Amino acid sequence: MPLARRRFLATVAAGAAAVTAAGCARGASTSAQPGTTSLSNDNATWDDGYRKAGLELEKITGYSLRPLSNPSVTSYQQVVQMTLETSKASDLVKWASGYQLKRLARAGGLTDLSRVWQRYADKGWVRGASRGAVSYRGKAFGIPLYESYYVLFYSKPVFKRLGLSEPRTWDELLHCAEVLKRNKITPFLASQVGGWPAIEWFQELVSKVDPHFYQQLVAGKASYTDDPARQAMDIWQDFNRKGWMTAPDFDQARGPGALKEGTVGMFLHGTWQAAGMSAAGMEPGVDYGACILPTVRPSTPKSVIAESGVFVVPSRASSHQAAMANVGAWLDPSVQRVWSDFLQDSSANPRVRAGNPVVAGLQRDIARNRRLPLVRYWEASPPSLIQGNSSDLGGFMAGQTSPATTLRRMQERADSEWAAWKRDEA
Repeated sequence: MPLARRRFLATVAAGAAAVTAAGCARGASTSAQPGTTSLSNDNATWDDGYRKAGLELEKITGYSLRPLSNPSVTSYQQVVQMTLETSKASDLVKWASGYQLKRLARAGGLTDLSRVWQRYADKGWVRGASRGAVSYRGKAFGIPLYESYYVLFYSKPVFKRLGLSEPRTWDELLHCAEVLKRNKITPFLASQVGGWPAIEWFQELVSKVDPHFYQQLVAGKASYTDDPARQAMDIWQDFNRKGWMTAPDFDQARGPGALKEGTVGMFLHGTWQAAGMSAAGMEPGVDYGACILPTVRPSTPKSVIAESGVFVVPSRASSHQAAMANVGAWLDPSVQRVWSDFLQDSSANPRVRAGNPVVAGLQRDIARNRRLPLVRYWEASPPSLIQGNSSDLGGFMAGQTSPATTLRRMQERADSEWAAWKRDEA
C-alpha cells in the first residue's frame, strides 16, 4: 500500500470520532434531495452567490446548488478528507488547485473530470494553460471555480491629491512609495495574520525579479538560496527598513477600510478583494484602482500570479449524476455572468468579461501584455512545504530572522518535503 494512502487512512482512523460527529451533523444535508446538488465549501459569504449561480444552472441541468458552509478552514479540510469515500460526502466540494488538489486526488475518492475539461476546452471556455493546476497523473480532477489575480489596489483619491499616477515601472512604484511615506501614509499593506498572507509579497517579489525562476523554484528545480530569491528578500527587507509596510500583525480584513481612510496607499491582494472594497462603500474606478506589480527590471518578462479554486466530485456522491451535470455546465457563460458579477472578480471562462471595471481593465492588461500566468505560491508546491515556509516568512516579517537565514531554512525544508513527496508518489 502506498505511503500516501496509509497516511490518509491513518488520518481517518485518528479522526473517527470527528467523522461520526460530522456525519451526524451533516448527514441529512448531504443526502440526496431532488432537484439539487449539495456543495461543501469553506466560505459562507459566498453562499448567496452559489444560490444565484445555481438558479442559472437549474435552467440548464435541472439542478440547483445547495451550499453547506464550514467557516473553519482546518475543520473543513479535515471533514472533506475524512468523508470523501463515505456516504457522507457532498455532491460537489470546493477545494484548492495545484498540490492541494494533487494530495486529495492521490488519496482516492475523486471522479475523473477529464472529459468535462475537454468539452470546455473545445468550446474555448477554459484556459488550456490551467489544466496542470487541476490535474494529477494526467487526469483532470477539478473544474475551475473562479480566476483571481494578485494585484496592487490603490486609493485613487490619495493618488490624485498627491499628484501620483498608477505605477507602471519599478522606478514609478518606488516614487509612489516615497511620496506616500513623506505624507505620513503607509505605502504598502503587508500582513501575516492567518499565516498564509505571508506568501503574498514573497511570491510577488520573486516573480517580478524573475518569473521563470519562480516556476523552477516552486517545482523544486531551483534553490531558495539562489540569487533571484535573495534579491527579492533584500528588496522586501529594504521596504521594511524604510517603514513602507504595515506591521505584520495588521489584519488584511482592515485593508479596504485603510485604503478608504487614506492611512494606507496600496494593498497587495487577490482581485477577489474587490467585493470587500464594495462592502466598504468604495466605487471601482472612482475610490480605488488596481495594477499589477511592475517588474524590477524593464527587460524582465511580465507575469501575473493567478489563483483558482476548483469544484471536485466525490466518487460516492449521493447525487453523482446531478453533480456531473452541474460541473459540466458551471463554465457556461450564462452561469459565469451571474457568478462573476457576484464575486466582482474574473471568471475562469476567458470569454466572460468581468462586470467590475477595475477587474475588466486588469483582464485587458493581462491579455494585451501576454503576461505569463503563475500559480499562486500556496498551491504551487507540496502543502507541507508551503505551510512551513509560510511560517518562516511570517517570522521574517516579524523581524525574527534575516533574509539569508529565512531562505536557508526554506531550502532545508524544500529538500526534505520534496523527497517525501516523491517517496509517496512511488
